[in-house]
Amino acid sequence: MPPTLAESAALLQPALAELRREIHREPEIGMDLPLTQARVLKAIEGLELEVTLGQQLSSVTAVLRGGRPGPAVLLRADMDALPVQESSGLPYESAVPGAMHACGHDLHVAALVGAVRLLAERREELAGSVVFMFQPGEEGGGGANVMIDEGVLDAAGERVVAAYALHVAASLLPQGWVATKPGPVMAASDTLRVTFNGRGGHGSSPHLALDPVPATCEAVLALQTMVTRRFDAFDPVVVTVGTLHAGTAENVIPQSASFAATVRSFSPQSRSLVAEESVRVVRGVAATHGLKADVEFEYGYPVTVNDGAEAAFATRTVEQVLGAGRYVEMPHAIAGSEDFGVLGALVPSAYLMLGACPADRDPFTAAYNHAPEAVFDDAVVGDGAALLAGLALGRLARG
Repeated sequence: MPPTLAESAALLQPALAELRREIHREPEIGMDLPLTQARVLKAIEGLELEVTLGQQLSSVTAVLRGGRPGPAVLLRADMDALPVQESSGLPYESAVPGAMHACGHDLHVAALVGAVRLLAERREELAGSVVFMFQPGEEGGGGANVMIDEGVLDAAGERVVAAYALHVAASLLPQGWVATKPGPVMAASDTLRVTFNGRGGHGSSPHLALDPVPATCEAVLALQTMVTRRFDAFDPVVVTVGTLHAGTAENVIPQSASFAATVRSFSPQSRSLVAEESVRVVRGVAATHGLKADVEFEYGYPVTVNDGAEAAFATRTVEQVLGAGRYVEMPHAIAGSEDFGVLGALVPSAYLMLGACPADRDPFTAAYNHAPEAVFDDAVVGDGAALLAGLALGRLARG
């Protein structure tokens, strides 16, 4: 009897873990990831693949043609690291100052390499083609859009019928557990940038100036009131001011003050409304204080939405590939964001979370993704590879 995907993945696990650790030691940020790209190419060398490299970014697109005719599906892994100084204490800690795989994308790359190898071994079983998407620039770079523009969705010669990806979690989810849900799974991420322009002066005589500082403070608080009074609690938005700048000395009224906020939403309707309402609130505060306001609402990543049928299929696949008791439904969407939502807006897709919290840690107190001390246990990389391969095999079998 031929080995199962999980059994084959277990044999690959040591090599995949070592690949992950090599990538972890030398993280790269943004769209240009030559070392990571080279490692991916070396790891898939010798397989029957059609490989294309990105023109505007260091992406890798590989197509595996199945032994039987059928549609094409896409499996995606993001590859970029974060501008974080690592303090995990791991023996394979980042050797690059100020850069760290604090979001686990190194595990994603290793898992997708594993899926390539698993599916290449089963090429004759495949009723169609698989597109493997190794993507730079997820952490704010918009790499998915660039790869789409360069043809990743049509790399097999026809538009893929479905797309799948997984994301590891350093906390909240126990090791080896998989979670997802139909509908929204991650938020849209946009940015509000505001500058209040007034008239500077001496701190002792505010009546002779137009002070932008109180107006800025009022606007920050007014945005929080807007969230609670203009939006349905069951279709929420989050507005968090992350930067606020004004002044050079305690006795000088500055000419201008500025702030920037991240804005998260979970539906196109709320996203559109928060863009309109946040600008209106800020302009209203400025007018009340006799100030001018420069306001920019900058659209970023869309909501990541799981197609209902693909989410149900992914749920079944988790149990078939990894076994019973490994799946839990997400109770709600996550307010983090992902540019996989760009793919999900174009083709039916499913996005899954895979617990990578070390087994000896409490997932509810462990450091979260993006933290300098975050630790992802690469013991789950084989499971990730098996699951991705199972999604491709199962979806192609449906035709």
